[in-house]
Amino acid sequence: MSSARVDYIAPWWTYWLHNFPHINLRFQPTDSSFQPEEENYQQSLIFLVCVAAAGLGINLLGLAVYLSCLCCCRKDEEEETKKTNSCCVTWTAVAAGLVTCIAVGVGFYGNSETNDGIYQVTYSLYNANHSLGGVESLVSGTMGSMRTGLHQHLARLDEILATRGDYIQTLQFMQQMADNVIKQLIGLPDWEEAQMDLAAIADQTANIEYYRWLSYLLLLILDLIICLLACLGLAKQSRWLLTTMMVFGVLTLILSWASLGVDLAAAVGTSDFCIAPDKFIMSKTRGLIGPDIVHYYLYCNQTLSNPYQQSLTIFQRSLTTMQIQIQGLLQFAVPLFPTAERDLLGIQDLLNSSESSLHQLTALLDCRGLNKEYLDAMVGVCYDGVEGALYLCLFSLLAACAFTLMLCVVPRAWRQIACRDQDYDDIDEEDPFNPRARRTTSQNQNHTTMHSFCSYSSSMGSQSSLQPPAPTVSHPTIPDYMNQTALFGGNPRYENVPLIGRGSPPPSYSPTMRATYLSMTEEQRRHFGNDFQA
Repeated sequence: MSSARVDYIAPWWTYWLHNFPHINLRFQPTDSSFQPEEENYQQSLIFLVCVAAAGLGINLLGLAVYLSCLCCCRKDEEEETKKTNSCCVTWTAVAAGLVTCIAVGVGFYGNSETNDGIYQVTYSLYNANHSLGGVESLVSGTMGSMRTGLHQHLARLDEILATRGDYIQTLQFMQQMADNVIKQLIGLPDWEEAQMDLAAIADQTANIEYYRWLSYLLLLILDLIICLLACLGLAKQSRWLLTTMMVFGVLTLILSWASLGVDLAAAVGTSDFCIAPDKFIMSKTRGLIGPDIVHYYLYCNQTLSNPYQQSLTIFQRSLTTMQIQIQGLLQFAVPLFPTAERDLLGIQDLLNSSESSLHQLTALLDCRGLNKEYLDAMVGVCYDGVEGALYLCLFSLLAACAFTLMLCVVPRAWRQIACRDQDYDDIDEEDPFNPRARRTTSQNQNHTTMHSFCSYSSSMGSQSSLQPPAPTVSHPTIPDYMNQTALFGGNPRYENVPLIGRGSPPPSYSPTMRATYLSMTEEQRRHFGNDFQA
């Protein structure tokens, strides 16, 4: 099998991030090696978060200056200028919406990649913890069976075979072999403390990753909702929606810059670890496990010998010797001492189970199993994890740019809505081209006929009040008048106009009605002349 250095090669983006300047809060360069316990290294990561905070401050300051200039530099614009600004606002809003959609897509991909990488890490840690737990269980079980089970069988056989000195010597030799096995098992490292550390690290990592994934999912959904509100507000010209979008847009802008700082610091710190992970692991396991053992599992080279090979070989030889001794006693002692058969068979079963445990222990202590989990964890962290963090950084930048454009567009859209409402308020109510006047006219169309007839009667009455009473002249009744209008194709909109004082009747009247109108006018003039002469 090839070495771990050949299987694992740090990706190029980890080298690029590792070369980022590491500066503490006192603006002094620090070592870029992964040292999370060092104060200067912690400050170098915090410095990256502060850089993102400075970018947020510059962004908000630029927005404030832009909005101030927009409010202070108001001028009366011509119609062509308004149309140009309207097109500019529309296309800028479309561009901001497209950038937001692209940012959300990148964010979903980066969030998924990061989650996959962290899941691979926790999965490998749990598998390694299971392997170490299996080693601990096999060692403790074999030692317990040798100390209690084998000791009890040998004690009873001493009583049964007490009369035969050669058999007693064989039992004593087997006791020495059992003690030798126990000694070799004690020489194996104690994995219990390392096992507990791996389980705690895996649980803590899984909990942190769950809340991180959920937080980014909510942030992505919030970005989509705000983009939808902006589109609806611009489409419906709704001030309420635009105001809501402004408030949440500023909040999302702050969250985008904050996530950028956190993701950048996490990506740089993880890249520092990925450049030399073995160095950090050996420093963390110092005092718990021997460096030769850690080196064996990290590199797993064929040139490296198994540090447990000698102990496992002695264990195997001791078991083989004990099984040979038991076979001899079963063959020669049982015919003479039949009661010893039960204990001898018990010892034989115990040795068989111990040999099975030895084979399992040999497989678990081989470097290939734990080294595979180590490589899978490194691939999950340094490939999927760091790559996902970079995509999340790109998402934060795109989201910040998109919401900056939106926050620049919304005030202009608000201004156009205000100008439109002001223009509607300045229109004369008597203007027939005013939409409100048109609506008023359409609502009163059903009452025009009766109103015109009353106007005709009032006009007649007003002129009669200036003249002496005239003889009664027969007039067509209202139903006859309406029927004549309908029969001769009159238009009600023009037939209802008062006829008194007009020089000629409307052209829509028939010759008969025209003669009636002329005779009635001539009669009124004659009566007026007689009254004047009198």
